[in-house]
Amino acid sequence: MLGIYLQASWITSLFFSIIISFLWIYTEPILILLHQDPSISKQAALYMKYLIPGLVAYGVIQNILRFLQTQSIVIPLIFFSALPMAIHFGIAYAFVYLTSLGFKGASLAASVSLWISMLMLVTYVLCAKKFEHTWEGFSFESFSFILTILKLALPSAAMVCLEYWAFEILVFLAGLMPNSELTTSLIAMCVNTESVAYMITYGLSAAASTRVSNELGAGNPDQAKNAMAVTVKLSVLLALVVVLALGFGHNIWAGFFSNSPEIIKEFASLTPLLALSITLDSVQGVLSGVARGCGWQHLAVWANLATFYFIGMPIAAILGFKLSLYVKGLWIGLICGLFCQASSLLLITLRRKWTKVDMT
Repeated sequence: MLGIYLQASWITSLFFSIIISFLWIYTEPILILLHQDPSISKQAALYMKYLIPGLVAYGVIQNILRFLQTQSIVIPLIFFSALPMAIHFGIAYAFVYLTSLGFKGASLAASVSLWISMLMLVTYVLCAKKFEHTWEGFSFESFSFILTILKLALPSAAMVCLEYWAFEILVFLAGLMPNSELTTSLIAMCVNTESVAYMITYGLSAAASTRVSNELGAGNPDQAKNAMAVTVKLSVLLALVVVLALGFGHNIWAGFFSNSPEIIKEFASLTPLLALSITLDSVQGVLSGVARGCGWQHLAVWANLATFYFIGMPIAAILGFKLSLYVKGLWIGLICGLFCQASSLLLITLRRKWTKVDMT
């Protein structure tokens, strides 16, 4: 059935990729409607335009990753991630500096690299003999499982969107502040730093989700709980390593984003807040993976909605605008949201009964 679920996921991802592509086409009028700077909106729209080709490939990649992780296949994933990444550096440099594309070359390079990665993964799944029992070829039967996929996929997508959109809202709010060029640059740097740090947690979250769901499927709730505990501890430990590196090398890191002394100085003042948010993100990331593995997505959606949009974002707006803390105020509001989110997910994890996910 894994192959059937994979095909149903592909169909679902393609459908939503088309919808999102249409939204990206109208990026400029949407941003202007949200009172963003017209010149920045135009540049952002051009950047998004060249990301559209990679959207379909990204969806397929994510589906295949889950297909492989469910079967505890990890080492090939490292290879199929490292090789496209190495190629991406060359493509990105060539497109940005050796053509007239400029900054648009960066997004086009991302799309090309995603397609390379997707083609490699698809070829691996279709040709490797180890998948002869889980991949039995294309079948129209997959269409009958689309609703089954959506039952878990929509709440899971809502979980991720509610969290990611909170970060993007901070960028929009920064664009409404005085000296928006400085504030948006700082918030964008913070968001990107958080995203890079979260990659470690993201991997552990996927591992926790797969491990927990497999153990629950085998009727071993105690083993599932042990896997969760170990993963949370490891995630926090690795987050502290990242925080330590950021604490000592924040000026070097900021230099990768900007050569402006003012921006680098302001980023340094935000480093303690970033350290706290990265640590909280390491906890909630794994707990979110556990929620997906246990089939508690519907509960996590409400937790994310309440903590980010009824607590975090209002606090960010008040501190950033009313109390004139600007970027620091926005990030403190986010930290409040992350703390409440992690606490809510922990409460759900401790109070809910761990049972096998119902796929009917």
